[in-house]
Amino acid sequence: MPLLIILGILLLLLFWGCGQYNGLVGQDENVKKVWNNVQSQYQRRADLIPNLVRTVQGEANFERGTLEAVINARAKATSMQINPENLTPENIERFQQAQSQLSGSLSRLLVSVEQYPNLRANEAFRNLQTQLEGTENRITVARNDFNEAVQSYNLSVRRFPVALFAGAMGFHPRQGFQADPGSQNAPRVDFDNGATSNNPPAPRVQVDTVTR
Repeated sequence: MPLLIILGILLLLLFWGCGQYNGLVGQDENVKKVWNNVQSQYQRRADLIPNLVRTVQGEANFERGTLEAVINARAKATSMQINPENLTPENIERFQQAQSQLSGSLSRLLVSVEQYPNLRANEAFRNLQTQLEGTENRITVARNDFNEAVQSYNLSVRRFPVALFAGAMGFHPRQGFQADPGSQNAPRVDFDNGATSNNPPAPRVQVDTVTR
């Protein structure tokens, strides 16, 4: 009888352990899936930039340095694709820095456009501006979804008693996106009335990346 009891307890522990392991696998795969969604939305923004640059280049005497900053920042950002299997804190930070640099360059470009009435009235430019605005919103949603998935996964990994064996089975806490330094003061542009963050009224278009 004692042997049967011990075997029964071991079987219960085995089934419980399998359930916990499978649960962690599912959450880990979800983190990877939403990370791919994040990269997809950033890539969508990157794909819009060449058309934006070509449109702006058509305006005589537009600041060459501003355009070059956007082009260089885009090249760096698109080279920072990270495999979901390698979501280390260091890689997340490097990815975020590259994307934040591109966001800042885009913001400066759009602020510079205020000095060019022909560009502000250009239908192709306005269409691109609208697409960029929508993409920034999608990026925000994707980043928030990623942070929520990471939070849920981290809670499972750190809770007792799963925390006793999670690390040995290859499950470690992950890092989500952090708020960009100064993101609360990000530049804004209103193409309808020429206002910026330093010149009220409140802006309509924001070109930056926001996290929860």
